Amino acid sequence: MYKSATIAVVVPAYNEETQIGRVIETMPDIVDSIVIVDDKSRDGTADRVRAYQKDNPRVVLVEHAVNQGVGGAIASGYKWARDNDIDIAVVMAGDGQMDPDDLPRIVEPVATGGFDYSKGNRLIYADAYTTIPKTRFFGNAILSLLTKIASGYWHIADSQTGYTAIGKRALAEIDWDRMYKRYGQPNDLLVTLNVHECRVKDVPVRPVYNVGEKSGIRIHKVVFTIGWLLFKRFMWRLGTKYLIRDFHPLILFYGLGMFLLAMSLILFVRLIVVWIAEGDAPDMTMMAMLFAFSIGLQSTFFAMWFDMITNQHLRVGEKSGDDK
Repeated sequence: MYKSATIAVVVPAYNEETQIGRVIETMPDIVDSIVIVDDKSRDGTADRVRAYQKDNPRVVLVEHAVNQGVGGAIASGYKWARDNDIDIAVVMAGDGQMDPDDLPRIVEPVATGGFDYSKGNRLIYADAYTTIPKTRFFGNAILSLLTKIASGYWHIADSQTGYTAIGKRALAEIDWDRMYKRYGQPNDLLVTLNVHECRVKDVPVRPVYNVGEKSGIRIHKVVFTIGWLLFKRFMWRLGTKYLIRDFHPLILFYGLGMFLLAMSLILFVRLIVVWIAEGDAPDMTMMAMLFAFSIGLQSTFFAMWFDMITNQHLRVGEKSGDDK
């Protein structure tokens, strides 16, 4: 328990037989329940957890009959926390890549600061650039930018971190069965939290690597996969929040911007084709392209600014009164 709030740590685990013991053994005393979700592992992860259950009453094992992906495992843990009236559910990886010493700082904004969700941010840690592998650092930075646009949380970065804490209200309101079940789960969740008007805070955490973890993520594939997910969820957020629930003119600026930028791309292709075929660039096509591009870019930037202002209240805790 942390300051009168019950804490459950959700640990998604897939083939973590060698690492899961370290996660359980280093779990801080403030944690009331350690919910290990075995996502149909092919090794002895579940048996290893059962061995710990004999001497540690905090350990709970949830087993999937079918592999659902890391997002599906997290959703199962969240549902367990919701159904057992837990105040705050924290997510920690099963491979030992999250420093347990950071857990109180992750929990604090939700427990006492009036936030619904807090997440670790490794990118702003002092030695992040030298500690995090370069491909992961830049891939994460790109996805963080895309997630800012898609989710409306412009103050949030390191969107791919799984070290998070979520409060009881959000646990109860969100339909976890509809969450994205693969590596894009943190991105999908941020978009959903925004539509539910949840307050979110970033917390600096220490990046941990080379502790025996084995990653199955391929950055070049994940960026495009999650990028497409973010585009779809962005369109869903705009329609739900700014059209269906309460109309906001920013949706018109986004629509105009997208249309004109698409037209400028079509005109650019036509310009190149005609130039190659006839050896001369048509003036009217060039002028139309430049006009569409400039107005489209301005309209898109104005819509982003509108979105940032509209969501500014979601970076401030209800109880804290300011954004620290």
